[in-house]
Amino acid sequence: MEPRPAVLPRRVAFVGSSLPRQCGIATYTADLAEALGALYRQVEFLSVAMTDLRAAYAYPPTVRFEIPESDIGAYRRAADFLNINDVDLVSLQHEFGLFGGPAGSHVLALLRDLRMPVVTTLHTVLREPDPHQRRVMDELAQLSSRLVVMSRRGRELLQEVYGVAPERIDLIHHGIPDVPFVDPNFFKDKFGVEGRPVLLTFGLLSPNKGIEYAIEALPALVAARADVVYLVVGATHPHLRRREGEAYRLSLARLARERNVAGHLMFHDRFVSKDELVEFLGAADVYLTPYLSEAQSTSGTLAYAAGMGKAVVSTPYWHAQELLAEDRGVLVPFRDAAALATATLELLDNHARRHAMRKRAYLMGRAMVWPRVAQSYMESFTQPEPVDRRAGRPAVAASDVLPPLNLSHLLRMTDDTGLFQHAIFDIADRSHGYTTDDNARAVVLAMLLEAAGDDTLIQSGHAARYLSFLAYALDSASGRYRNFLSFDRRWLEEVGSEDSHARALWALGTVLGRTANEGLRGMASRLFDVSLRSLLEFKSPRAWAFGLLAIHEYLRKLSGDLVASDARAVLAERLLDLHRRVATDDWPWFEESLSYCNARLPHALLLCAQWMDRGDLRDVALRSLEWLARIQVSADGCFAPVGSNGFYKRGQEMARFDQQPVEASAMLSACLEAHAMTGEERWRTAAQSAFDWFLGRNDLRAPVYDPATGGCRDGLHPDRINRNQGGESTLAFLLSLVEMQSAQSIIRER
Repeated sequence: MEPRPAVLPRRVAFVGSSLPRQCGIATYTADLAEALGALYRQVEFLSVAMTDLRAAYAYPPTVRFEIPESDIGAYRRAADFLNINDVDLVSLQHEFGLFGGPAGSHVLALLRDLRMPVVTTLHTVLREPDPHQRRVMDELAQLSSRLVVMSRRGRELLQEVYGVAPERIDLIHHGIPDVPFVDPNFFKDKFGVEGRPVLLTFGLLSPNKGIEYAIEALPALVAARADVVYLVVGATHPHLRRREGEAYRLSLARLARERNVAGHLMFHDRFVSKDELVEFLGAADVYLTPYLSEAQSTSGTLAYAAGMGKAVVSTPYWHAQELLAEDRGVLVPFRDAAALATATLELLDNHARRHAMRKRAYLMGRAMVWPRVAQSYMESFTQPEPVDRRAGRPAVAASDVLPPLNLSHLLRMTDDTGLFQHAIFDIADRSHGYTTDDNARAVVLAMLLEAAGDDTLIQSGHAARYLSFLAYALDSASGRYRNFLSFDRRWLEEVGSEDSHARALWALGTVLGRTANEGLRGMASRLFDVSLRSLLEFKSPRAWAFGLLAIHEYLRKLSGDLVASDARAVLAERLLDLHRRVATDDWPWFEESLSYCNARLPHALLLCAQWMDRGDLRDVALRSLEWLARIQVSADGCFAPVGSNGFYKRGQEMARFDQQPVEASAMLSACLEAHAMTGEERWRTAAQSAFDWFLGRNDLRAPVYDPATGGCRDGLHPDRINRNQGGESTLAFLLSLVEMQSAQSIIRER
């Protein structure tokens, strides 16, 4: 049977950087898209551009969507854009530093949501990836239908290091312009170097290019060829320039002056167009690439130089070893200026060898011109196998990559009294003052961070500030906590709610159960006993639940405390009795309605079941949590918590909005506990779904967490997101993130 003819995709989207961003991948993508468009006019090509600046670039019309690299929600929105615009195939241009997150992990959020095949071009393939890079590469390979590399070494590494099947790998060389084989003297007058031997290095300037060794070689070259000139063409890499300005370029100029060769070094400090680059290369007699690292599987600048027929002297990084084999160039040791000078001078003096080398490189380059590369890409585009992404929803696996921890907004929301309750956008709203609730949550966060090895909030004094707020909130006469404190430090109530009292107790128990800081433990110890006394008098089931969380944390270190153990037994029995009296087959819950922080009730019973060895508590907790997880799911599989505009009364319709971050946080905590107890993967999947709600996997497809500020927006309205980033919401996200990080660490250790 003859193979079926290839069917061209109707619409292809490139994901990577795009011109006018000054980036090698942006240039590569533009050249590839241009070459494909010239050959396949029946195919529409568009781009999704990664943006590294707050101010947008002036992109051409082919760029249809922009992703700020640090905004993980934007990656998911881009996936939605590509899905609803009937894109048939995505060509991902991958480089670790191009995308946000650890090792560029944010791009995985986009890939998991795509419904079409992805062909990924790997501009870097590492032989020794760090753990973050390895996890990203493993999932990237899993989510891609095919992988494109530009060298044989890259193909070998994919198979040997990452275990990718060879039939899924395409070797397509870096493209180059199709230009004639010309005499360098034809272009030299354009740059004022006519009649002189010209050495050239081009590309974005950065220290890993090793240009200082070429400058160190210049004195020996000048001694033999007094008219030699070295052109260094290209702007300083934008990221380096933003961090350090022009320090590296200035150091090179200073080195040239110290070696008395400044008159032989010419910088062209700008991002040159493709046409200009062809002219610069045309003028070069010898091209230099004195890179410092062997582990470079692709070099676009080397491909341009060799493929356009330049004599090349290079250090032996991987791509150079391959491209310059069979006397298509000369390799010299790393960081060896003398060897670089000797090899360059030999080529300048030996015209016959230099021109023969140029011809061999040029003939090799005929297979690398952009029209040939475009044809190879289209062959790859027409044979991808589909990848199961669970109908466009992200797969949940131990390698799911989390956003980095960012405490900036929390710290900005804190003054010397404590944590502000509300914000207007991401600015603290002083008019509403502070709450015991939020400062208690902040104490818990500080303790979880310390347990994870991060004592930032303790060393900065913030943990002590939040705990001090709780001490001030406790009314010694009544033994109860007040909740609302105005900005001018006036309590706005005589007695706070039972729930706020129990949250304060939760914070104190967590301090006593986790921290090694003696000052914090001493303060918490003074408050815990008096706070515990009121707990058994409370009527609120949520106060009981938070009290049980507090006791659980406290008994981690002080398990012999009989008063606390007895209180746990009493409260657990109360929750169990409540469930027995209210629950039915179709309403397996503790109350006649679902309101707020619902998952804290089964969560508390799970902890009691574990430490009291009570199977009946375990069964009730898992049954009620399973039901809660089942009803809090949207039609398309997103976490959708009970809304606060009416909640969910038995026999009535469940309120869908407003959706609050504390619901996602409570659900995540309970599901992680259920997973730890049972080992059942469905609970970790449910926890991941609750966490993804923060990142935009929700009814509005809008991220609630704001990575730019480190804050969390206050929830979802039916038609919009609440853009204010208050204390409760921000802590809900931060607590969830730290718990997810801890859970992933435990899974990896297994």
